[in-house]
Amino acid sequence: MTKHRPALLAAAVLVAGLGLTGCSEKRHCEHDATDTVVSNSYCEKNMQGYEWESGDSHKKKKKKKKH
Repeated sequence: MTKHRPALLAAAVLVAGLGLTGCSEKRHCEHDATDTVVSNSYCEKNMQGYEWESGDSHKKKKKKKKH
């Protein structure tokens, strides 16, 4: 049993670490066709046309180059 203890401990730490990073991720519900952020209740009810999106809800705009 003592041979397996370090491997079990490493596996437990890995699983715990992955679980914590998954919970810290921001997610929000969007209307699929328009990419409009809506109430999470639409996605929680699995309504057609709405999907969970991860990350920041604000889209990054590309900067225009000055000529």
